[in-house]
Parts: sequence; structure tokens; C-alpha cells
Amino acid sequence: MSPASAPATAPENLRRGIGRLDAVALVVGSMIGSGIFIVSAESARLVRTPSLLLAVWAVAGLLTMAAAVSCAELAAMLPKAGGQYVFFREAYGPLAGFLFGWAMLLVIQTGTIAAVAAAFARFLAVLFPRLSDTPWIAAGPLALSPQRLVAIGVIVVLTATNGTGLRAGTLTQNVFTAAKLVALLALILGGLLLGTAEVGRSPDASRALLAPRMAFDGAFAFAAAMVGPFFAQTAWNNVTFASEEVRDPGRNLPRALVLGCLIVTIAYVVTNVAYLKTLGFGGIAAAPQDRVGTAAAGALFGPAGTLAMAAAVMVSTFGCVNGLILAGARVSYAMARDGHFFSGLARLNPAAVPSHALWLQAAWASVLVLSGTYSQLLRYVVSADLLLYVMLVLAVPALRRRRPDLPRPFRAPGYPWLQWAYAAAGVALILLLLRGPTATWPGYLLLASGVPVFFLWRVGLRREPR
Repeated sequence: MSPASAPATAPENLRRGIGRLDAVALVVGSMIGSGIFIVSAESARLVRTPSLLLAVWAVAGLLTMAAAVSCAELAAMLPKAGGQYVFFREAYGPLAGFLFGWAMLLVIQTGTIAAVAAAFARFLAVLFPRLSDTPWIAAGPLALSPQRLVAIGVIVVLTATNGTGLRAGTLTQNVFTAAKLVALLALILGGLLLGTAEVGRSPDASRALLAPRMAFDGAFAFAAAMVGPFFAQTAWNNVTFASEEVRDPGRNLPRALVLGCLIVTIAYVVTNVAYLKTLGFGGIAAAPQDRVGTAAAGALFGPAGTLAMAAAVMVSTFGCVNGLILAGARVSYAMARDGHFFSGLARLNPAAVPSHALWLQAAWASVLVLSGTYSQLLRYVVSADLLLYVMLVLAVPALRRRRPDLPRPFRAPGYPWLQWAYAAAGVALILLLLRGPTATWPGYLLLASGVPVFFLWRVGLRREPR
């Protein structure tokens, strides 16, 4: 066999192919999905005033920034594949790292991929109304419908694209992140310049609509209203999962985290100001099917605006799914490389990407799409996911005590008060959510289900012949 026809051999290590712009695009693109176009409606119905609606988004943004600058220290210090999995392993031990990776694969990452891909399909149905979610085929808890088939198609196409190499994944991310920012900017400018609704108060006619649906006081309402905005700003940590592939990680990772989160935080608050100027507070709360983005675009530009915004949300969700797929597989890869998961997931293909981990992630996300349970699962893990963010931030003081010898190219500002303030706010929000009427405690059961798996895996490793 000639050298030209010899099969390509898989490399042993990941390649550093993510530059500074790529890293920023991964942060921004993973954060901006469908949330900003939808969740303001539910938040408005809970808080009942325009000022509190903006406060909910601002507080969620401040919490995100506090977590991001703390994570920046960890990412620059430990630029390894798996990111948060590695931080937990070093700060709290291998069990904590495994539980993070287990939750990501079981629900958090795959469930988010499923949910955002399903959102892509739902907005595609705005352009093609015949694309229904009525099942064609049902087998037990699984059902296949036109919309679910589209969602699975998106997952498969983007997984295959990322399997061809890091450059294909980052190029896709850059293009779709730029496109979604342009669309969001157009919506913002349109609302600020052309919107004529009252911003400071809600119309009397909407008061009956805005009556709270849940009987708990203002603190509970504010906490519940923060859930949507907070999780619309998650996934910024995805860039750390691919840390080992970032060039000059000591400089580029902190810059990407801080700059990316700052861009999204400002954009989200200003977008809600544009919504208020376009629809008024009552219009946000009463948006059909909670599609605030398309309602605002329709009010500004007519039916053509509605269709254009539906297309923009499709662009946004497509790019978001790409970022989630690209980054998420690196966690399973890192776990397998440490011997804590299936060894085959640690293999790289000739393009130097963990293709086995990519396809496992795609397969499980597709099952969640077919089951239709991803929304319920994500509601379950709301408080558990928030706990993981609290643990991420507290890993900064934990590692400063445990590993003072590690080089720290970037040091989190406000140490340790910022980290403890975030933890206090996060715990308070968790307690409020646990006491609310929407069950979030099952998320801890899902997280705890990884404990026996971890110990069974370790027992199996000890029994393997040497």
C-alpha cells in the first residue's frame, strides 16, 4: 500500500485549534438559543411590573458575570478537556467530577441539546405550518412526529459536521453566532427606534391576565421569574469543556468568558427594553405561545417581520445546538480518559476529535427528543444545575487552599467575597425553588444516581486484569 493510500491514523492528543475569536463565539453562541425570544413572557406574568422584569434579567446577568470571572481563574489554571469536570475533580475529588459529567450526559447537556433542537423545529413550523408535532409513530414512551424528526436531523447533521474536525465546528459556530447577533441587534434597534408602547407601566386591561398563577409571595415570584432568564444565560461554561483545544488558554479563556458573558448580559437586558417599547408589558405577558420575539417583530414589521424573526430564531437555535454538541462531548471524553467511563469514548478519530463521545451524546439527545421528556427533566434539574454552578464558583477558594502551587495566569477579582456572595445568592435561590410548587428535588435524585455508577465503575476497574 502506498503512503498516499494508507489509512489515516488517529492522533493521541487533541489539537489546539480554537483561537480567541472562536472562543468568544463559542461562549456567545452557546448562551444565545431560544430563551431570549420566549422566557420573558413567563417572567412578566410572575413579577407583574416592567421594572421587576428588567431587574430579573439584570440580576441573572450579574450572577452570570460573577460566575464567569471565577471560572476564568479555574480555566486559565487548568486548561484541560472537560473543563468543569476537571475543576471538580481537583477541588472536591473524583466522585464530584464524575457526578458532574454524569449529570451533563444524562440530562443537562443532552436535555438542552434536545430542547433547543426542538425549538428550532417549532419555529420552522412558523414558516411551514404543516410541520406538526402530531405523532406519526408511537412506541411506548417514544413518539416520532415531523417536528421531532427535524430536531433529530439537526442533532445528527451537526454531530457529523463536528466529527469532521474542530475547524468545521468552530467555523459553523462563528458564522451562526455572527448571524444571530445581527438578528438580535436588528430587533433591539427596531424596538428602541420604532416602538411606541408604554415602558413604565402595564395597561389596566392586562391586570387580570397578569394575576400571579402561583400563591407565593414576592420573593418566591422573583426567584421563579429568574429561572428562565438565568438558564437563558447558562452554557457559557461550555468553552471550558474544550479548554485543551484553545490556543494560549491562559489569556484567551478568561477573555472569552468575561467578554462573551458581558456581551450577552447587556444584549439580553436591552432586548427586554426593546420588547417593552414594542409590545408594552401586557403584550409581553400575553405573547402567543410565549413567542415574545416573533410578536415584537410582527408588531414592528408586520407579517414579514414575524417570518423573519422565526428564521432568526432558527439561526440562533441552530448555532446554539452546534456549540452544545461541540463542547459537551469533551466532558465524556475527559471522563473516559481518566478511566471513569467507557474507554472507547477516549478515542480520537483521524480529525483529532472524540467522535465516539460525539455520537453517544447525539444518540441519547435523540432519545430525549423522541420521548418528549427533556422539558420536564430540565425543570427537574434546575436547582441541581444551580448547585453545580455554586460548586464551580466555590472551587476557586477550595483550590487556592488545596493547590496554592498551581500557576494562575488570571485571578478572579473580589476574592473571596465575590465567590461567597454568589454562593449565598445561589443557595437562597435553590431554597426558594425547592419550596415552590414546581418540583425541582427530583434533579438531586438524578444527580445522586451517578454515585452507585461511579463506585461500580471503580470496582470493575480494580477487577480488570493488569
